Amino acid sequence: MKIGIVLSSNDPEEVWSAFRFGNLSLKENHSVRVFLVNKGVEAEDIKSQRFPVREQLQSFIENKGELLACGTCMKNRQKEESNFCPIATMNDMLEIVVESDKLLTFG
Repeated sequence: MKIGIVLSSNDPEEVWSAFRFGNLSLKENHSVRVFLVNKGVEAEDIKSQRFPVREQLQSFIENKGELLACGTCMKNRQKEESNFCPIATMNDMLEIVVESDKLLTFG
């Protein structure tokens, strides 16, 4: 199954849960694409001992999950493209929505 996730939060617990779900889905042989929008583009900067976001994010990438970040949202926060977050557009988000069998939102 093709699973799309739209993440618009920078809340550590929400981001952690989104990527835990993404990792579980990948382990069950589903394809997963995550689009970070709004505050979600701050995901890789979250530091939390209670909710190890960075660990889940790294696992997601290692397990071949696809991660995209809204370029406008990144620019508004003066953030640069990173190894984790390639810059994308609303066209890319639309593609995820259209092509996904199931779409989840967090945030």
